[in-house]
Amino acid sequence: MEFDVIIIGSGLAGLAAALELAPRRRVALVSKGALADSASNRAQGGIAAPLADGDSVEAHVRDTLVAGAGLCDLPATRDIIARARGAIAWLQEHGVAFTGGREGLHLTREGGHGLRRIAHAADATGSAIVAALGSRARGRDGIVLLEHHCAVDLLLAGEPGTAGAACRGVRLLDVRGGRAFDAAAAHVVLATGGAGQVYRTTTAPAAATGDGIAMAWRAGCQVANMEFTQFHPTGLHHPQAGGFLISEAVRGEGGLLRLPDGARFMPAHDPRAELAPRDIVARAIQAEMARHGLDCVHLDISHQPRDFLQAHFPTIHARCLALGIDIAAMPIPVAPAAHYTCGGVVTDVAGCSGLPGLYVIGEAACTGLHGANRLASNSLLECAVMGRAAAQDILRLAAAPVRAAAEGRPAAAAPRPASPDLARLRQDLRQLMSRDVGVVRSDAALRRAAAFVGPLRAEMDARLHREGLSLDLLELRNLALVADLIVRAASERGESRGAHFNSDRREWSEAREGRAASFAAP
Repeated sequence: MEFDVIIIGSGLAGLAAALELAPRRRVALVSKGALADSASNRAQGGIAAPLADGDSVEAHVRDTLVAGAGLCDLPATRDIIARARGAIAWLQEHGVAFTGGREGLHLTREGGHGLRRIAHAADATGSAIVAALGSRARGRDGIVLLEHHCAVDLLLAGEPGTAGAACRGVRLLDVRGGRAFDAAAAHVVLATGGAGQVYRTTTAPAAATGDGIAMAWRAGCQVANMEFTQFHPTGLHHPQAGGFLISEAVRGEGGLLRLPDGARFMPAHDPRAELAPRDIVARAIQAEMARHGLDCVHLDISHQPRDFLQAHFPTIHARCLALGIDIAAMPIPVAPAAHYTCGGVVTDVAGCSGLPGLYVIGEAACTGLHGANRLASNSLLECAVMGRAAAQDILRLAAAPVRAAAEGRPAAAAPRPASPDLARLRQDLRQLMSRDVGVVRSDAALRRAAAFVGPLRAEMDARLHREGLSLDLLELRNLALVADLIVRAASERGESRGAHFNSDRREWSEAREGRAASFAAP
């Protein structure tokens, strides 16, 4: 098990890196589940890019900075958005069929964007991307697919956090085969996605347990902006929804948020109404739910003709209809759900982490593009740009000899069965984070959360050494660590900003403070 590059994660970022590397490097592409099990595969909206007449890189940058509430890194933001046209062209070359095709992409609009600039494949853009790139990865020489394998920890030369530390590979758990082993590589790329599963209600896939962020932290890497978990305003509220979200493009095409009596409420919260940035819409919905004692509000697109809805939102139309909700005739019940980890491991646009041999890309990384609140459809853009940029950075280096992982020590331990209380502890953690570190926080709530997650993190570390490997234990260990980082970062931020809203803290004002051009780790 020796490779030039090991990529952990098979979403858009990981697939893009693998396809760029494969002609010249031997690559292992590792997926915790099946190849298509990723947050990218669930993405509905699309990829933001300044493609329309009258649009520009600078206009897209301005909208990103406004949404990011003063914490976007301006050079990184401009760099990523300047590569957007090239990223979409690359995806088309690799078989992604966007709506409108090469004759003229159909562009939609989402909250926070001043213009229509979202290239999409109906309302299942992520699925179209992952299907096209995944098919190519399966048939590409030089890519070894390791599905149903979970990364345990990075393998280092030197001590974590010291000048001599370097990444030499990764320890993997074969989930189905029940065996742990070390895999060596000159470079490891973490494309593991975010940590949505730290919350009880989330649109993230079950695999989104913050593994890459946790592994990089344990290896001595810096993290930033962990307090900024973005809540999607319009998760489908239904007992069988399974984390399904109602795309922001529904509001972009005229969908209106209403109370049960039909009254609109967004104009009272923000002049941009339904097209305000996600943090504002999520807080407005949360406030109206609390004010009226509601479990959800309604998103109404029923004024649009059925053929329009079936053409623009076929996946949403079919999914809702299967649950007894005819979106052409009735409003959709929605409520906020944890959606995106705006922070992560501090990197540059190419994913360089500061630890030699380690790259972090996509949602697990923090380039500074998203600041305090991600602008809609900038995430797939970042994944495509970073995946390709990381690969190009690796290819600029001479192919390095693969050093023995962890100085050649083998690992062939059979994992033990999971302890029965892990599911309960995981549920307790997720409920606490949703209650105390959700859309709205307070100083007292953050203190309660800290009192729970700190001891849980220590307990999981101890149990891993005592009980041995199991997927449930590995995931809860990572969730506890990421929850601790979120709570610590939220507690240290003495203001409300973007996706972090503390009811005891004054809200940040650009007019009062000016725009920050950089960001710092908590």
